[in-house]
Amino acid sequence: MRATDPSNILTAQHTAVDLAGDLNNSEWNKAPATTIERYWSGDLAPLSRQAEVRILWSVKALHVRFVCHQAEPLIISDKPETRTKTMGLWDRDVCEIFIAPDPNMVERYFEFEAAPTGEWLDVAINWTPAKRESDWAFASHMTTSAHAEKDRLTIAMRIPWNHWIHEPQKGERWRINLFRCVGKDPNRGYLAWQPTRLPQPGFHLPQVFGWLLFK
Repeated sequence: MRATDPSNILTAQHTAVDLAGDLNNSEWNKAPATTIERYWSGDLAPLSRQAEVRILWSVKALHVRFVCHQAEPLIISDKPETRTKTMGLWDRDVCEIFIAPDPNMVERYFEFEAAPTGEWLDVAINWTPAKRESDWAFASHMTTSAHAEKDRLTIAMRIPWNHWIHEPQKGERWRINLFRCVGKDPNRGYLAWQPTRLPQPGFHLPQVFGWLLFK
């Protein structure tokens, strides 16, 4: 994946504000918007399922906000649990970000998910062609916030810097991909910023990750 192709590069804009779940802070306007508009297959998804993503970073954390078109009923838990990570969150409506802070070891990355209910999931992954090793005990101390309204869903994540995900320097580049799961079978949508083009719906293919440039 070339680091010079503009279609493969996202920009994370630095902010002096620790947003702490603030969905509407004007600081978000400083971050360039990126659209998740294609299914994992590469086919264009309808506008009603697309999402806009903006990324900021502060001295304390990475901040990610998804603003999604929501023209269909939400697929969510009727008994959400937000105190601990929710296994199987990917089976319902969710927004996701995969991050590989070391671009030379893209097969070692971190997965973060957030749902419209505020439920969340974090996992450290070591990917090989033969298998995918998942460390479910990984604890990033991420927090989420969400707000659903007519035809619109907003979800944000705050991922604090830690031993595994270091505070970057300006000009640093990480590997990244962004995803959205929406709807239910038989018309479930698996959207990806950088499509994986796997034979079946799937997101875990680090070779296709794009780049995140910190400014």
